[in-house]
Amino acid sequence: MRQLARHLAIASLPLSMLAVAASQASGDVALPSTMAWTAYGTNSSGYAQAVAIGGMLQEHYDTSVRILPGDNDVSRMTPLKQGRVNLCACGISSYYGAEGVMMFAHPDWGPQPLRVITTSTASFGLSLAVAGDLDVETPADLKGKRVAYIRGDDALNKGTEAYLAFGGLTWDDVERVDYPGYGRSFDGIIAGNVDASFTTTVTPPAQQLASSPRGISWPVLDPDNTEGWERMKAIAPYFRPHEVTSGAGGISADNPLPSASYPYPIVVANQDLDDQVAYGLIKALQDNYDDYKDSAPGAAGYALEYQDLEWVIPFHDAVVEYYEEVGVWTEEMQAHQESLVERQALLLETWNAFIDGAPDDEDAFREAWMTARAEALRDAGFDPVFE
Repeated sequence: MRQLARHLAIASLPLSMLAVAASQASGDVALPSTMAWTAYGTNSSGYAQAVAIGGMLQEHYDTSVRILPGDNDVSRMTPLKQGRVNLCACGISSYYGAEGVMMFAHPDWGPQPLRVITTSTASFGLSLAVAGDLDVETPADLKGKRVAYIRGDDALNKGTEAYLAFGGLTWDDVERVDYPGYGRSFDGIIAGNVDASFTTTVTPPAQQLASSPRGISWPVLDPDNTEGWERMKAIAPYFRPHEVTSGAGGISADNPLPSASYPYPIVVANQDLDDQVAYGLIKALQDNYDDYKDSAPGAAGYALEYQDLEWVIPFHDAVVEYYEEVGVWTEEMQAHQESLVERQALLLETWNAFIDGAPDDEDAFREAWMTARAEALRDAGFDPVFE
């Protein structure tokens, strides 16, 4: 049936696309002459990686990639929603978008029909940076400590909440200290006004803290602590155990840190991205990995061995087809993929039924949507995750 559908789709293509379809049928990469992506700001590793990949596509396939930097999650996701770009090299907010939660629990958004093309999981970790003059070895040791809460940054606060959960703690077990921005929270740690803030292990603020009189430490996450990981994933299911080999405070390949991570960037498209484009991208990225893996920080994370094939956002169908062809796709992965697609379809159906009679007040809208969403997911046997 899949092959029949593909042949019917090819038959309906305009002449300009027939060569692309024929090329994929022979297993070759065929990409459009121009593509547009959104990415993080120009000083980010995500932007640098997009530039490196764009250079590879230009060299090998004569495909020009235009990269639009975005200052925040909404500015990166909006062009994708509007169909003005092919891809978004996004952060974890792509997952929030697929789920229709946090900043996406809004009349202008709701759950987005996203599909993963590829991800990068590099040597750094995502963790709570803790002042080094405290005796904090595990997340449980944060009880009673002062922990930063970043106003308006759902992703960072969710990460903090997940780390607390690993240690059997909640926000009620720590002293929450609010900050207007991420950088200010690290100024607060250095000044002695707060003790911990969520970040990546390689970020400049973490390096600055490590060089300060307080120093830096990172809580250890025991990969064998089954209960801790279950609590963490109940809050933020996108986290995975990760041996961190680069970061402030002496983390290295010779001195690794048992911690956690999730992919960054997460390269996503809408589910209706043309199959030939999706297939061509994942094949090009894998076939030419050596040409860009050292061209930007974190680009080595696109290797096949670093792809989590049972993550939290479904893959594009053509990407699944590629993984089947190279022999890494299993029945368990297919069952997981089908469950994610079913979950997403349910969310979209629930949103469409909800939106017409939804409250006008923004706070009331959010509360009503989150209730409707949780009930629909629970009734279908899914974990709402976000309540």
